[in-house]
Amino acid sequence: MSLTGRRVVVTGLGPITAIGIGKEQLWAGLRREESGIGSITRFDPSQFNSHLAGEITDFDPTAHMESRRARRLDRFSQFAVAASRLAVEDAGLPVETLNAERAAVQVGSALGGIANAEKQCGNFLAKGVRAVEPRIALTTFAGAASCNIAIEFGFTGPNATNAMSCASGTMAVGEAWRLIREGVVDVALAGGVEAPLSPLSFGAFAIIRAMSTRNDDPKRACRPFDRARDGFVMGEGACILVLEDEQHAMARGADIYGVVEGYGTTSDAYHMTKPLSDGSQAARAMKLALRHASASSKSIDYINAHASATSLNDASETKAIHTVFGEHARSIPVSGTKPYHAHSLGASGAIEAAVCCLAIQRGWIPPTLNLDDPDDGCDLDYVPHKGRDIKLKKVLSNSFGFGGINASLVFGAV
Repeated sequence: MSLTGRRVVVTGLGPITAIGIGKEQLWAGLRREESGIGSITRFDPSQFNSHLAGEITDFDPTAHMESRRARRLDRFSQFAVAASRLAVEDAGLPVETLNAERAAVQVGSALGGIANAEKQCGNFLAKGVRAVEPRIALTTFAGAASCNIAIEFGFTGPNATNAMSCASGTMAVGEAWRLIREGVVDVALAGGVEAPLSPLSFGAFAIIRAMSTRNDDPKRACRPFDRARDGFVMGEGACILVLEDEQHAMARGADIYGVVEGYGTTSDAYHMTKPLSDGSQAARAMKLALRHASASSKSIDYINAHASATSLNDASETKAIHTVFGEHARSIPVSGTKPYHAHSLGASGAIEAAVCCLAIQRGWIPPTLNLDDPDDGCDLDYVPHKGRDIKLKKVLSNSFGFGGINASLVFGAV
């Protein structure tokens, strides 16, 4: 029997978000239908025009790892290890008895350990090289995420961290799907992690005026598809998923959230910040995911949109959905969850993948918060304000990043 084309299932979820840590807290946060966005407390943002973020205020790394190990890791890597631990525990994955050579780690992160690098640079400029953390070379590079996860669990299979901006987490899940589907490995920890809330990395986006300045109303600042939207809201967070070959999962009696059925990724090859206005390459990514899933456009019951709340991205994503789904487009519920947990860059796609898995399992889709007045051209069913009970068989999740990177995943019910 050929291993190529094996079914890939999701058996564990490990989200760390501004609305909850762990799958049940994430779900409870979604069901509250309230934003987790607030005014920044991590540093003084007064020099910037945006003062908002999706901060995680209740994260204790020692709840997920020994204190000595936590001290050796920066926040970015702490998130990675903690999210993986949550996912492994949720999956009931017997790490000690796995074939470590057939277990992979695939992670996405736009900025890696940039916040700690910024802090250490300040120490260097203020006090000289002796004030710099000796482990800076081990904490700054983006690959520290997947390497620390692999070390934590002893996984010796393929190990990689991609840095493809806001599509990173989705691409990591997609590449893990590919490895399992093609028979390279049986199990993978896959997802995204981001800890960008420091003055320089936050300020870089403020300088280009990409972020919302609705500082007096944080919970309503992120408003995808709305006429009054004025940019995205940055957040921090992580989510790791346990992916397994279906036979591997069934043999150990694992509970299954859903099936990763298809993955597509393309490049606009056009501009570093502007998407193609017609959304043609975003549409092609969706079509590739549908083709890999052997799914028709009419089989999709829900779309979890990238929905960054920027004028160009929301409009081009809407056009792309019309291109792919034609007359069926307006009958598909489409929602974006970034108004809940903010845009945690490379982690967002992985968080949204977890949302899709829970939506399939529990028969409810979250709304697009803060959507009061859809903009011209934003003419889909965006599920405004209130979630919706619905039995889902197939869902599509989109992520788009700087440089014109497009990535889509199809998830199906078992």
